[in-house]
Amino acid sequence: MKVEAIRILKDNYVWTLIDDATQNAIIIDPGDAQPVMDYLQQHHLSLSAILVTHHHWDHTNGIASIVREFNVPVYGSANENMHELTHPLTEKTLLQIREFPFDIKILEIPGHTAGHIAYYLPGKLFCGDTLFAAGCGRLFEGTAAEMSASLQKILSLPDETEIYCAHEYTLDNLRFAQLVEPDNQAIVERTQHVAALRNQHLPSLPSTLQEEKATNPFLRCDIPAVKASVEKHAGRKLNDMVEVFGELRKWKDAF
Repeated sequence: MKVEAIRILKDNYVWTLIDDATQNAIIIDPGDAQPVMDYLQQHHLSLSAILVTHHHWDHTNGIASIVREFNVPVYGSANENMHELTHPLTEKTLLQIREFPFDIKILEIPGHTAGHIAYYLPGKLFCGDTLFAAGCGRLFEGTAAEMSASLQKILSLPDETEIYCAHEYTLDNLRFAQLVEPDNQAIVERTQHVAALRNQHLPSLPSTLQEEKATNPFLRCDIPAVKASVEKHAGRKLNDMVEVFGELRKWKDAF
């Protein structure tokens, strides 16, 4: 199986899982139908399913048109309101799609939205707008405690896990990360690498969880240098990791 990115809208990626042997495909978060249908046609792919991480329009707007054309099941969170959803999922679900020879585990990761989920299959996490490369999603419907817990759940996965988030925000996120941790050489090196990729119009994704642990401030709220930096910006002492995360998120919102 390979994973390809279909670029849509301003900076979204529709991740496409492709079985080379059968030319079957699964798409994730199709916020725009036409680029997806064009890609499937150009590459002679047969669509097996649509997976959705959350209800925001830039992840769902293409679903109705695609299912009219392909008539495939639409999987998504049982805790989110989506008209096109045919198969609601919870964390207890072990998802199996007939044309693909692997199980997909569902992770409930609220924070960005109340019912946000991620899809985990061997070595790969499709996490929508919860964890970004060098960043995390805004708290539109959840709390800092919920998002912090969701990120901790992701941190429990193997270091080699590839992280497929839904937006190309990496360079901007790394600039903020450098502000938080100016002495972190791993952030400096990653910024240089990502800038070179983007100068060639190449995706900066996927990253790995190990890379995120070293360079993503939202996964480093327990690191003394991050805590001190956030406390300095907030102008007060912060009592625990959730408080550090909450103030860091506010700082990034104003960045």
